[in-house]
Amino acid sequence: MPLREPRFSAPTSPFIPGTQEPIRADLWSPERLEEHAEGIAAERVMPRGKSGRRLSPRVRDSGRVLLQCYREIAAVIRDEGATTPAAEWFVDNFHVVDAVVRQVREDLPPGFYRQLPKLADGPLQGYPRVLGIAWAFVAHTDSRLEPDTLQRFVRGFQRVQPLTIGELWAVPIALRIVLVENLRRLAEEVGEGTVDKVVVKGPSAPSWRKGPRVAPGSQGPRDTYG
Repeated sequence: MPLREPRFSAPTSPFIPGTQEPIRADLWSPERLEEHAEGIAAERVMPRGKSGRRLSPRVRDSGRVLLQCYREIAAVIRDEGATTPAAEWFVDNFHVVDAVVRQVREDLPPGFYRQLPKLADGPLQGYPRVLGIAWAFVAHTDSRLEPDTLQRFVRGFQRVQPLTIGELWAVPIALRIVLVENLRRLAEEVGEGTVDKVVVKGPSAPSWRKGPRVAPGSQGPRDTYG
C-alpha cells in the first residue's frame, strides 16, 4: 500500500487584516541567538513542488498601508497637529521606505519565490523558511541589524541544516520584508486616530496674581496691582 503524502494544515497566518502587535520578543545576546538558530533549523519543510503561500500580496498591501499612513501623518504635521518623534521620522524617511518596498517586489520574482523551501509547520507554514529565519532575528534583536550578529545567527542555523544558495541570496530580501511588515504595524499604531485632541494644563498651584496690571521690571506673579 503506497504511503500517503502528509497533509499540512494551515494555522492562523501572521499576515491578517487589521492592526497587529509589532514583531518584538525577548531581546537576546548573540550567543543566545545562535542557540535559537540551531533550534529553528530543525523545523520541517514542505516537499519539493509544493507551492506554499504567496507573499507578494502582503508586500503590496504593506506598501499601500504605509502610503496611507504617510499621507495621514503628513496631513497632521501640515496642520500643525500633535505628533510623536516616531511619526515625524516616518514622514521624513518615507522615500526610503517606499524604495525598499519596491526593491523587495523586484528582487522576489515568482519563479525564484517558488524555488525557496517552505515551512511545513507553525504560524509561517507555507511561507519560505528564510522568512522564518528573518522573522526570528528581527523579533529577538528589536530590529537592530548588526552584521556580525546576523552572520553568527545564519552560521548557527547552517550547523544543523544547510541553506540553499537561493536562500542565502534571499536572506537580505527576507529581512527587508520583515522590517517592512514591522514598520507597517508600528505605522498603523501612530496613524489616524492616535491623537484625538491636545489639552494643555497649567500648574495646579494657586495663583498669586493680585491684579491685571504688572509693575515695571516685575519678576514674578506677586508684582501685580490694580
